[in-house]
Amino acid sequence: MNKKVAWGVLGVANIAVKKVLPAMQRGEWCQIAAIASRDLKKAEQAAKELGIGKAFGSYEELLADPEIEAVYNPLPNHLHVPWSIKAAEAGKHVLCEKPISLTVSEATSLLQARDRTGVKIEEAFMVRTHPQWSKAIDLIQSGKIGPVRSVSGYFSYFNRDPQNIRNIREIGGGALMDIGCYLVYTSRLIFGEEPTRVVATIERDPEMGTDILTSGILHFPSGHSIFTCSTQVAAYQRVQIIGTKGRIEIEIPFNAPPDKPCRIFRDDGGDLSGRSAEILEFPVCDQYTIQGDLFSQSIREGTELAVSLEGSIQNMATIEAVFRSAESGKWEEP
Repeated sequence: MNKKVAWGVLGVANIAVKKVLPAMQRGEWCQIAAIASRDLKKAEQAAKELGIGKAFGSYEELLADPEIEAVYNPLPNHLHVPWSIKAAEAGKHVLCEKPISLTVSEATSLLQARDRTGVKIEEAFMVRTHPQWSKAIDLIQSGKIGPVRSVSGYFSYFNRDPQNIRNIREIGGGALMDIGCYLVYTSRLIFGEEPTRVVATIERDPEMGTDILTSGILHFPSGHSIFTCSTQVAAYQRVQIIGTKGRIEIEIPFNAPPDKPCRIFRDDGGDLSGRSAEILEFPVCDQYTIQGDLFSQSIREGTELAVSLEGSIQNMATIEAVFRSAESGKWEEP
């Protein structure tokens, strides 16, 4: 059997064509064998640019191809679950872009499809396997900063284009679904537990209706996480993890650059300016390459996935509670 897993791609989304697929093609375990678009010309153009062997003019044709073992689904948010279920029922393993679904009930139907078909399905939280996050979690679990009590996260960019899928409310647009999902996910990862209640405030765009400034507090058994995400302020991202004996700062936590080293800082709080912080630098790597290889390796070797579908459902439950709290003005339980 070929070590490399044969992948098919649903759609020609920018993130796929520009970032994820070139990175997967550099991996040891991935072969991008086919790409599909509802516009055959677009599929052919992407296939030509990326050196992909097959181009299909429909998603159904790609799923019917017996050579395809795994599918990458970067479609708009409202198409994540329907097409991931179709892929699973065609016997294909699925790596689906975040957010995994629009609702908990939708994500649960995906879980049922996974259990029914026996394929692997994973939400593409590529940050989970980046070395900077692996190291941060190791430092936390080894007690280097004491028990974690507080996490604060920030993730933003500016995009007011009403045609952009991130700004169309009906198909799952908005800050919380697009980037806030990372802040919720990494908060759960850092604490290693689920939030018991959440409170949030949301500001919506008057024309588009999407949430453009969303802030929340997640109450965990061990401490608190506070976060803000926005689609209409200057681009910025940072995560601070504060324990009883020190802190960890992740400089570029989510869009880790594939062309320069990443850094995290560990600080005992002895110098409030941060000058005494230990700087941990990580060699150049591409988190999309790592993600694709680990998923493919999991198929070949039968190992556990880095991000469980059950965990993704819990992430969605927290996101739903954030939306509910913003409406009710009260604490809500996921």
